[in-house]
Amino acid sequence: MTVTPATEPHTRASDPARHRHRHHSPPPRRSGALALGVIFLLVTAALAAAVLARPARPVFQSVDDSWLRWMGGPHDGPYAAVAAVLNWLGGPLGVVVPVGLLVFLSVRKRWQSLLCLLTVYAVGNLLVVQALKFWVDRPRPADPLVRVDHGSFPSGHVAGTALLVVVVGVLFVPAAGRRVWWAAGAALTVAMMWSRTWLHAHWLSDTLAGATTGAGAALLLWWLFTPLLLREAEARRAASGEPPGHED
Repeated sequence: MTVTPATEPHTRASDPARHRHRHHSPPPRRSGALALGVIFLLVTAALAAAVLARPARPVFQSVDDSWLRWMGGPHDGPYAAVAAVLNWLGGPLGVVVPVGLLVFLSVRKRWQSLLCLLTVYAVGNLLVVQALKFWVDRPRPADPLVRVDHGSFPSGHVAGTALLVVVVGVLFVPAAGRRVWWAAGAALTVAMMWSRTWLHAHWLSDTLAGATTGAGAALLLWWLFTPLLLREAEARRAASGEPPGHED
């Protein structure tokens, strides 16, 4: 009787090799983050072009005027307290939060995440937002109720909030919990948009541009940093003995 050589050991021996090949292949970038980031920044560009085309009265100025009238007051009571908290969150406290996140990442030795956070804030919040403020140079509404700096377009408070929502979701929130985080972050961003117009610090279109600028810049940078962040996550799993796998 002829015995056919068994091929099962060869197949099993080749499985780990195939698994290692798949494990070390470059992870795919998140095309959804790229597409959404580009869309957001195109909205910012369209709003900026409209202001530059007619600086004294952009095509959406009537909407801005109507919204500002609705935000007319009275400016006291619980609304004032909420607006004051949000003003501090987007101002002095807005610096404390990212510094605290940087310290946390340093202690945990998450160097790729730390580099991502620094880049997002340097490019998104300092470079893009400030460049737009000086380039568009839109006057603010009359008589703002808080101290403001130069340039109304886009809102720095709203841009910083949207940027923080994205970067915290990317670096600190597990993939399974991000849907809830995005919803909460969107609500926080809308609240910041309301507060900036209620305080007469910005036009409504300025706050919309702030949201699209901050979120768009952060999403694009997330897309760029995806390979580094995934490799860092795999290294952490390997060090803790967890099975390998990529985040969704």
